[in-house]
Amino acid sequence: VIGNVVSTHKDQSLVGQKLLVLQPVSPLRKEIGRPVVAVDSVGAGVGEEVFFVRGREATFPFLPDQVTTDANVVGIVDQWSYQPETQEP
Repeated sequence: VIGNVVSTHKDQSLVGQKLLVLQPVSPLRKEIGRPVVAVDSVGAGVGEEVFFVRGREATFPFLPDQVTTDANVVGIVDQWSYQPETQEP
């Protein structure tokens, strides 16, 4: 999470929803792609590593309400380890 979004004028379904700016990273923690604005359904904050979903699934945590979003933070990462596959010579 690299930032917050403050918006006084937004879709009614987003009123009361916290919006975060996310920078996607690769498994090696290298920045990939452009930053994404996402609804925060778990209470994450700037500096935390999170995982998020995109598309229709981003609305599932809010059902039966309909929230206008295509990106949603659904978890805060406590620990992350990754060992890339090695290629044989």
